[in-house]
Amino acid sequence: MNKPTFDSSFEYACQLDEQDELKGIREEFYIREGTIYLDGNSLGLLSKRAEKSVLELLDSWKQFGIDGWTEGEYPWFSLSERLGEMVAPLINALPEEVIVTGSTTANLHQMTATFYQPEGKRTKILADELAFPSDIYALQSQIRLKGLNPDTHLIQVKSRDGRVLEENDIIEEMTDEIALIVLPSVLYRSGQILDIERLTLEAHKRGILIGFDLCHSIGAIPHDFQKWEVDFAIWCHYKYLNSGPGGVGGLYVNKRHFARKPGLAGWFGSQKDKQFDMEHTFSQAEHAGAYQIGTPHILSVAPLVGSIELFEEAGIEPLRKKSLSLTRYMMNLITCELEDMKFVFGNPDEDHKRGGHVYLEHTEAARICKALKVNGVIPDFRAPNGIRFAPAALYNSYRDVWGAINILKRIMIEEQYKQYENKRGVIA
Repeated sequence: MNKPTFDSSFEYACQLDEQDELKGIREEFYIREGTIYLDGNSLGLLSKRAEKSVLELLDSWKQFGIDGWTEGEYPWFSLSERLGEMVAPLINALPEEVIVTGSTTANLHQMTATFYQPEGKRTKILADELAFPSDIYALQSQIRLKGLNPDTHLIQVKSRDGRVLEENDIIEEMTDEIALIVLPSVLYRSGQILDIERLTLEAHKRGILIGFDLCHSIGAIPHDFQKWEVDFAIWCHYKYLNSGPGGVGGLYVNKRHFARKPGLAGWFGSQKDKQFDMEHTFSQAEHAGAYQIGTPHILSVAPLVGSIELFEEAGIEPLRKKSLSLTRYMMNLITCELEDMKFVFGNPDEDHKRGGHVYLEHTEAARICKALKVNGVIPDFRAPNGIRFAPAALYNSYRDVWGAINILKRIMIEEQYKQYENKRGVIA
């Protein structure tokens, strides 16, 4: 770590907070007194808007019973499409290209079943060795369902250092045997941002379809899907978008694929005016809603109604600007205050390559995370030796960052972490 010259005082943190144009939004969130919450890249905090929309949707059930499907401020029958229109600006997609439905893994199964059609020499899926495990499980399953062997038909790009991927290595693996590519937009451990535009262009040059998992980017960084021409994408809403534990996921399908039959068809993928005809011939919706499978989970999608309002008010560009400033400030503070304590940055230093969190590596990471929690700082641990800090732009402050790093410094100086076993909990 090259020690930067900058003001590491509490007063400077306060000054930065005063200059923060988004500071008022913090008041919209429930933040437990005495804690510094830095785990928004795993589960975002509850906002008052989300709480309000949950109560409103619950009341629609209370007031209307089954007529809630068509009555009230948010009729349930079209709510997934309405929310798709609200989420679409976050990735600069057309409203009809986005639908709020399912979960990340269920949506990946749907997209893979739809877009992975092995034929002739093109029979393989290209992914990476640093992908979130659930994505790999889904891809392996879909390969097996095609009667093929994942050991030979799932190609995983290797990382040179175990932290990041080289895009040239990914492109080199785009051979004429690849039928489909599925990659993360942001790597969940290191926070590396992949160049979606470049990778999509290179895939399409070779006649390969490509999709992205946006779980660690949507709501944290801007996207431009109208320009990039990605084939599909999937994501969750419970991280940076604060839709609550197990909140309903989302998917994007480029409009040029709207005629493609869903690999996993279900009645909520029907044209709305034909769905209740109860025919055994599938009348496919002419938009991303075609890739829904089952009935929307209304009470699970309810928090997103209120949560997305905050993003509409703040704007994704100002949020990204603050996020970069928070993570840069955190990295500088770590470099200054934790010198010679054997911490190593596992995240990219460059702003254009860094997502919304800072990834620290330390041989005692698991027990350090336990000590942090006892001291009121909420990070998360990623095996084998990683600590993720995610200062969320909507509700975290510079004082939060200052407080967390100074608590970490005290833990290390006093060796508090040695009280705990260097082993992750059941949930890390």
